[in-house]
Amino acid sequence: MTDTTMTDGDGYTPSAIRLDRERYRTGRRRRDGLIAAGCTVGFLVLVCVGLVSSPGWSRVHEYFLNGAEFRRYFGKILDGFWLNVQMFALCEIAILVLGLALALVRTTKAPGLAPLRWSAMLYVDVFRGVPTLLLVFLVGFGLPALQLQGTPSSPVVLGCIALVLSYTAYVGEVFRAGLNSVHPAQRNAARALGLSERQTLRHVILPQAVRNVVPPLLNDFISLQKDTALVAVLGPLEALRVAQINADYDFNYTPYLAAALLFILVTIPLTRYADWLQAKSVQRQWAEGAR
Repeated sequence: MTDTTMTDGDGYTPSAIRLDRERYRTGRRRRDGLIAAGCTVGFLVLVCVGLVSSPGWSRVHEYFLNGAEFRRYFGKILDGFWLNVQMFALCEIAILVLGLALALVRTTKAPGLAPLRWSAMLYVDVFRGVPTLLLVFLVGFGLPALQLQGTPSSPVVLGCIALVLSYTAYVGEVFRAGLNSVHPAQRNAARALGLSERQTLRHVILPQAVRNVVPPLLNDFISLQKDTALVAVLGPLEALRVAQINADYDFNYTPYLAAALLFILVTIPLTRYADWLQAKSVQRQWAEGAR
């Protein structure tokens, strides 16, 4: 017995068996969704009840969840967060360019570029091994101490330099992985068609490599958005620094919650977008494998 019954013309009428299967699958999905939603709501209720009934809840509510303090300082913290967004945008552009250049240097096979490859390898080893906060201190206070002509004095610029130095090492390795993920047959086919080495890299290798590494790149930039708060140790009035000043003024830590909320409002959409791209990449790989 087949699942469909053919009708006149080029259409068909689903059989009773097929309709039963579809109804079962629809009901199963609806039931699973209701169970998941009920379990989630129940878990949240238990967490909220546990927090509210804890002995120190009133004190936590006063010093961390004070609505009056939140409304009082949210505008100032939002203005400071705009500086975080600016630092993120400037650092992201520089990191993309430098990271790609670093990956190209590390993947080159030219014998004459061996010193550059070794230097790039040393750069990655050093700056991936140094904690980002420590690097912010070293650049923010060490670079001006050298008193070299043309050395920037702005703490924002110095903080951005530290972030770029740190994240370029990570992003360079992501790009290198993307370049190595392109099958050698792609390069050979392009050269057989008459493309030069530069044309092959630009029109064949790089587009595929970049497409493969977009999800991990977004994850790195989500971390970068959060790490812009580390520049607060140098003194610029970004979101964390403004929250710290206001929290110390009133001995109330609700401004920290306001700053955290702003970072969450940016990072969660980026995280979901990265997950969506990762799922699309997996689906594309399955489709290509099926062909």
